[in-house]
Amino acid sequence: MGRVVITHSTYLEGLIPLLKRLAASGAIDTLTPAVITRVKGRCEGLRLRVSTPISGGWKVLARRGASAQEVFVVTTLAQQALQELIDEQLTA
Repeated sequence: MGRVVITHSTYLEGLIPLLKRLAASGAIDTLTPAVITRVKGRCEGLRLRVSTPISGGWKVLARRGASAQEVFVVTTLAQQALQELIDEQLTA
């Protein structure tokens, strides 16, 4: 079972429960939410998209409304497998 690093005081609504479900999947070692930014477009609901490879995993962009938050994921999963796991947890 992986872990969720809680270091900030603010997170996108619904993000932490989703990250905890992902951490419980067993395929992910660490999930670290990072910077929240404002974006131009609007996004209905919470959406996560695997973005950029990092050392040991992937950067994922979480979007809700006019805000976006980076999440760093340490895992051995390939990009497509991680995106499928995320999509599965979003619909659960």
